[in-house]
Amino acid sequence: MSRKLIASVSIAVLCIAITGGAIWKLIKEKNSTIELKLATGSQGGDYYNFGTAIQRVIFKNEPRIQVQVIPTNGADENMQLLHDGKVQFALVQNDTPAKPSARAVALLYPEVFHLVAAQKSQIQTIFDLKGKRIALMPKGSGSYNAFWILAQHYDLKPTDFKWFQMTPEQATIAFRSGQVDAVFRTLAIGNSWTKELLRTTQARMIPIDQAAAMRISYPYLIDSTIPKGTYKAIPAVPNENLPTVGVQAALITNENISPQLVKEITSILYEYRHDLVKVEPKAATISQPDIGQNLGVALHQGARDYYDREKPAFLTENAEVIALLMSVVTLLVSSVWSLRSNVLAKQKNRADKYNLQILALIETARKTDDKEELDNLRQELFQIFRKVVQDWDNDRISPESFQSFAFSWQVAINTIHHKEIVALNKSNHSQNFGTQFSELKATNNQ
Repeated sequence: MSRKLIASVSIAVLCIAITGGAIWKLIKEKNSTIELKLATGSQGGDYYNFGTAIQRVIFKNEPRIQVQVIPTNGADENMQLLHDGKVQFALVQNDTPAKPSARAVALLYPEVFHLVAAQKSQIQTIFDLKGKRIALMPKGSGSYNAFWILAQHYDLKPTDFKWFQMTPEQATIAFRSGQVDAVFRTLAIGNSWTKELLRTTQARMIPIDQAAAMRISYPYLIDSTIPKGTYKAIPAVPNENLPTVGVQAALITNENISPQLVKEITSILYEYRHDLVKVEPKAATISQPDIGQNLGVALHQGARDYYDREKPAFLTENAEVIALLMSVVTLLVSSVWSLRSNVLAKQKNRADKYNLQILALIETARKTDDKEELDNLRQELFQIFRKVVQDWDNDRISPESFQSFAFSWQVAINTIHHKEIVALNKSNHSQNFGTQFSELKATNNQ
């Protein structure tokens, strides 16, 4: 065999080996299991539940990525765990002091200040907290940090009142037993904890009406409102739109995490948002962080790659079209503006139509005690919800209109649930009466 032939065969074998090795590496990486840890919050709390929803959706759509949900004491601990490399992802509020290694992935949903006071405490405003007993969440939690921001703005000192660090369960018990006069937490609007506390105690919600002023010192805060009837429809709680202050819950990661992995996680959050909304309706407000939202954390390169995924291809493939459009853009401005106005009007009209349907369902539910009719109303309510989610995802209604609808929808579902309980109680009462009447009749016959 000639030397040239031997050399050619050797080169061919080497190329095959290299190609085969590369292919094997790609197959192995594609099929290998990736284990991640996500720091959340106290077990059973909003952050823990939201983290569990993320875990399920990721596993459902990409089983090789396995997320372990880690319960913690709150945002400060989450940030430290992330910085120390003990977890790969974490849920925090955007007012949490950031570590240098932290990078943003997505904003999840708004959380607002909830100050609940006992009726007999005579607390009507923030200033009335002086001399009172207040339950705060554990030190290091986002709620704990938020309260002292609020107190500092209103010039309240730690010595002006008695305050106690408690878990949510401890705070609930202390409030119900009269050991504290008020409880402060930072939670999503419409959360179950506040709803249950207001339902089972004589309490009121205290307005926090200086959000704009607070933003001067703390620009990451947001001006927010808890809509009338959020926590109870009849009678309405709160009994009017309640001003308050909010922050944003955010998903963050470490700068050392692979950009490709972060891009994949970000993609799942957005591409399969429908699955996430079914488990956690708050996921409907997931959005891209930007500088204007004062997150205080740079965007991770992997998340940026996902958000910018269409930019290079679009510019490259449509360069000539873009140049042509730029030459006639001045002629189209008025038409585009008019079209935009029409789209916004259609979005509002569509949202108003859904809200009217919800109001009609609430009115029907209030007038009936028939369990079958209430069940039909509930099914109709969920059908409306599915249509609204589809319309929102297809830009047929605006995010603001979706949030407004979500509150109305929650009021409706609460009303139906209340009426179902009433109907069940009446049915049980009728059955008991019929049984007693039959027994009495049998006795008389004897």
